[in-house]
Amino acid sequence: MVRIAAIESGSIAEELHLSIGTRIVRINGERVRDAIDFTFLQADAELEIQTVDPYGVRTVLEILREPGDSLGILPEPDKIRECANECVFCFIDGNPSDVRSSLWVRDDDFRMSFTYGSYVTLTNLGPRGLQRLVDQRLSPLYVSVHATESAVRIRLLKNVRAGLVMDQLRFLTDHGLEVHTQIVLCPGWNDGVHLERTIKDLYGLGSGIRTLSVVPVGLTKYNVNRPVRLLTQDEASAAIDSVEKARASSLRERGYGWCYAADELFLTAERELPPGEYYDDLALTENGVGAIRHFLDGFEQGMGCLPDLSQNRIRLFTGRSMEPFLSDLSPQLEGVTGAEVQVRSVRNQFYGDTVTVAGLLGGRDLLEAVTNPSDQDLVMIPSEALNQDELFIDSVSLDDFRRELFPARVVPGYEITQALSAL
Repeated sequence: MVRIAAIESGSIAEELHLSIGTRIVRINGERVRDAIDFTFLQADAELEIQTVDPYGVRTVLEILREPGDSLGILPEPDKIRECANECVFCFIDGNPSDVRSSLWVRDDDFRMSFTYGSYVTLTNLGPRGLQRLVDQRLSPLYVSVHATESAVRIRLLKNVRAGLVMDQLRFLTDHGLEVHTQIVLCPGWNDGVHLERTIKDLYGLGSGIRTLSVVPVGLTKYNVNRPVRLLTQDEASAAIDSVEKARASSLRERGYGWCYAADELFLTAERELPPGEYYDDLALTENGVGAIRHFLDGFEQGMGCLPDLSQNRIRLFTGRSMEPFLSDLSPQLEGVTGAEVQVRSVRNQFYGDTVTVAGLLGGRDLLEAVTNPSDQDLVMIPSEALNQDELFIDSVSLDDFRRELFPARVVPGYEITQALSAL
């Protein structure tokens, strides 16, 4: 069932005097399990909806509406289906005790995968769950494969159901669903010949496997070498070579790259980032694939609309991974804006030195890096370090951050030129 969280003014639901907290139990005789069901089952113009109000009163509503007319019901968020695996590289195991509360949720929910593009393992779905995906055409999905060899994947995920992944993916793609896949690469576990095998197996499932991202394992000071270690430069370089072989086949046979190495692989291998065309439609930037290239290209495109900031000092704070790129761009930014530009690499004390990305910088680490703020400072911080509630990963709020740095102006912005243009 779903529970009503809000009702739109002037909607059908308001006309029917439905109230907040009312449960929607069935639609046209079909049980409503969650918000996906609710969306799927309310598609018909004629609806019979069984409800239970907050006082336990059961009602059957018959609705005839014009095609496209919304019921005006916003359901409460579904309870997230959590992960049943014990992955040897789980990032949650690397969290400090005072991390933002939402970072403790072990999400492995196909509904989140379909709605938001989060990666799931499919280990908590049996035949009925897979059939539901097909029946409701929940596509595309995003699946963390990691390895296609049953024994290797079971060892990685510590779940015997992990060995079913090839059968599950074949079922989904044979029924017309599209799947984006990823490999979190753990040296000594699923790299080398295992990586080659996984790439080959996934490519062999056909065009229903829409993409494959190869992402290096991310570890913090709390879980590095317990038992997984970080990739070496040579191991990262070898993984890129494996990706390139798959890309060559896909470009020749399918007309697009299909297999992509994450930005962090190129940084670890100390190899030059590929050009924009490598990433095709840049659909995987949220997974760390092409995010830096997207940023660099966006920076160049935005240079022509920057204001005169000659009385200001722009202080750019970022993680160690991005510092070289911003340092290379800072003379160009100075030339166009007239401002003095300083780039500061912030050490991640919250997670440890193994974490170098800007999006995982805590508010306290950033505050410590900003010395002697003045009213001429534009303090630019990475917007991806904040969640939708404007909290850093260590629960410091953006409002508190700004108060600490007054009179400096704090400007969150991953797209630097876009953020400055809005001033």
